[in-house]
Amino acid sequence: MSNPLFQQARSAVSSAKQACSTGENAQMSIDKAKNALSSAYANSNVEEQKQLHALQDELNRLS
Repeated sequence: MSNPLFQQARSAVSSAKQACSTGENAQMSIDKAKNALSSAYANSNVEEQKQLHALQDELNRLS
């Protein structure tokens, strides 16, 4: 997967999960991840969209 927006979204969700576990800037990290997911979704193929949807579900469980 060479879509940089997709990679950024995965990284942002990972960072949000880390922030929630440590309690540092959790809401800001979640908001950043939501924005990254939104940008990536608009510029991804069907397979990436499925994976982004799964990442969105993970993010929803954090907030």
